[in-house]
Amino acid sequence: MTRRGRGPSPARFGARRSSRSLRTAWRSRPGRYPASGRCGHVRVESRVPALASPCRPVAWGRAGARLRPGVVGRGDRRSVVSRRSRLGSLGVLVSVLVVVGPFAAGAAPEPVRWVALGDSYTAGVFVGTPTPPLGGAGRDGCDRTADSYPDVVSRRLAAGAREVRLTDVSCGAATIEDVHSARQQPVSPVRPPADGWPAVAAQLDRVDAGTDVITIGVGGNSLPVASMVAACLLLGTDQPDDATPCRDAYENGHPIFAPEPVREIFQRVFREYVDLLEAVHGKAPDAKVVTVGYPVVFPQDAAGCDRADATQFSATVNDTALSMTKGDIEWLHSVLAELNSIIEDVTDLVDHGYVFVDTATSSEGHDVCAPVGAKWVEGVCGAAEDYWPASLELAAPPLTFELSCPEGTRATIVHPNRQSHADTAIRVEVAVRAAIGG
Repeated sequence: MTRRGRGPSPARFGARRSSRSLRTAWRSRPGRYPASGRCGHVRVESRVPALASPCRPVAWGRAGARLRPGVVGRGDRRSVVSRRSRLGSLGVLVSVLVVVGPFAAGAAPEPVRWVALGDSYTAGVFVGTPTPPLGGAGRDGCDRTADSYPDVVSRRLAAGAREVRLTDVSCGAATIEDVHSARQQPVSPVRPPADGWPAVAAQLDRVDAGTDVITIGVGGNSLPVASMVAACLLLGTDQPDDATPCRDAYENGHPIFAPEPVREIFQRVFREYVDLLEAVHGKAPDAKVVTVGYPVVFPQDAAGCDRADATQFSATVNDTALSMTKGDIEWLHSVLAELNSIIEDVTDLVDHGYVFVDTATSSEGHDVCAPVGAKWVEGVCGAAEDYWPASLELAAPPLTFELSCPEGTRATIVHPNRQSHADTAIRVEVAVRAAIGG
């Protein structure tokens, strides 16, 4: 990383940047995805040259070449939590022992309050038994399941000496704004009420000053990935493998599929994520916050993808066969890589001691085009629990279509399966245990 003409790294206490300065950084450089440049007085090098942000607030060298402080999930499973977090925890422990003294014999520590925020990649959707169960009075259309990574981690923590109480309010289709401040309209296709699901409160409403740990897995629907997939299927049909009609539409703007060009999408998502983390800090200033990135969904090299395979990136919509080009599959890989970079950078730059969990590194080679048994993300159609539908409405606003899947598959719409949630759980557990001290 190259830093010029600036004081201490923002990774240090006391060097916090305001959310306004972070948002300004994304507006400060004109031009279209420069691979490198200058953001104010900081020299920057893009980690994703093909989709470099207008102004990267943090410089990167070779992608993934080193493990940053505050990152969990790169390298082996021992992972790394920031040095300042460990030192801060030690200082707090010493202070408590000096002021209070040893715990009284038999005294139990207060339960840890953990709130999980996020979208369908957190909720689980079709992975395991629905929670609440089907037919239960508490169902809200958010499609949380028992084998989602928050539930898996919660069960593992149950064996510990300190009770951890999980409140999972993640919800399928949630955007950053739905987590932050907006009331969300759930869209579960599983036994919806005749008049539709009632709106649910913003997820952040369940966080307060007494919350100890917060995990956040959101951002994909703010692009939104689902609409990008739908657009790429429609635009890619009958196009050659190396064509990139979807990328072209999103980079140049398209009146139907991409009224907001992708460069502006990244700027907006950056601002929204800054605002979300600042709002989290405002509601729970003492909470340990863990942001969770997305796994590898689209392969970086799509040569091995089968464009006719519905369990990858083809679909039958209104009885018409659609297919995504390999060029656009590779472009979508770089889109999600850029989203992960935004989440990681904002996590570091708000400088509240928050930790980012990287799930992309461990999931390389387990994308949608991987062989059955090796894939951790199901394709347009794929394996899911029996309660999940085999057909549903596929949206590419303002257009809607009916997706039908082959016999024996379900309409999984490019979502992580049980193996992916299990892998994410390993990495999130490391971060949560570090947050609660064991």
